[in-house]
Amino acid sequence: MADAYFSFFTLFIIFPLALLAFLYFILRPRTVQIPIKNRHVFITGGSSGIGLALAHRAATEGARVSILARSPKKLEEAKNAVKLNTGIEVAVFAADVRDYDAVKRAVEEAGQIDVLILNHGVFTALELEKMELSEVKFTMDVNVIGCFNMIKAVLPAMKIRKDPLPASIAFVSSQAGQVGIYGYAAYSASKFALRGLAEALQQEVIADNIHVSLIFPPDTDTPGFVEENKRKPELTKIIAASSGAMKADEVAQKAIDGIKSGSFFIPCNSEGLALSIATAGLSPQRSLLMAFVEVVAAGILRIASLCFQWSWYDSIEKWHIQRKSSPQSS
Repeated sequence: MADAYFSFFTLFIIFPLALLAFLYFILRPRTVQIPIKNRHVFITGGSSGIGLALAHRAATEGARVSILARSPKKLEEAKNAVKLNTGIEVAVFAADVRDYDAVKRAVEEAGQIDVLILNHGVFTALELEKMELSEVKFTMDVNVIGCFNMIKAVLPAMKIRKDPLPASIAFVSSQAGQVGIYGYAAYSASKFALRGLAEALQQEVIADNIHVSLIFPPDTDTPGFVEENKRKPELTKIIAASSGAMKADEVAQKAIDGIKSGSFFIPCNSEGLALSIATAGLSPQRSLLMAFVEVVAAGILRIASLCFQWSWYDSIEKWHIQRKSSPQSS
């Protein structure tokens, strides 16, 4: 009886406490709070969808907000919408993130940026075989090179800012940037690239008190999402349905809260949280609790992820069998 009690005490008391103490000692970077009230928040892709919701949320929390997008008309509509909803005037800048010179001019006109949210992006759900290479290149140019352009334009002034408070660079990725999905070959590649960029960038800018975040929204109810579904392959719809859609303002709230806490991974729903734990790998982690969960739950979530993969491949197999046996395919 005493041996059983000792084993229980060791397993459920001593080991967790020792693990927590060890994790507290090794966690880097340390926890940080990034205020946005009375600070300049610059949002790309800010004229609609998640970007517009982020502008609303940041303005509501007292930030000075600037938004950048390609369409002057949509920017003006977004500006009026934020003013109507919050009573706050946002600055707008028309530029294509693929054009470094245009982006640099916009950033210089906007002034020092404390929080940069890279929300711009394009999406095409289609099997790679059916995609034009021009579509693949366009996706990579906007989603990846556009981020490089923005960071290159913003970083010099952000690093020498007079404000002693911590600054932030946040990437709006996707759950398709955590796991590859049928029909998302180009899109997933572009969003997976952001993780490598974010991890390397965090090491480069940590000494300047700049903190990097990756936001992982699921399918989000936006005008762009409606357009996406028109071309989305049937198998993509079946597989992606395992993670529920969210509203843009819900994603924006999760994103802003995560940025303020300096989180490197910012999941937006329970499926995203599970994916973040399952794919933590060598990513930075500031939260002692989350680090503990990642260590303890790694094996269990690997089993869960294999179950998801089984379900997805089973769906793919059944879909192809059904397609081959249907009269239309013969």
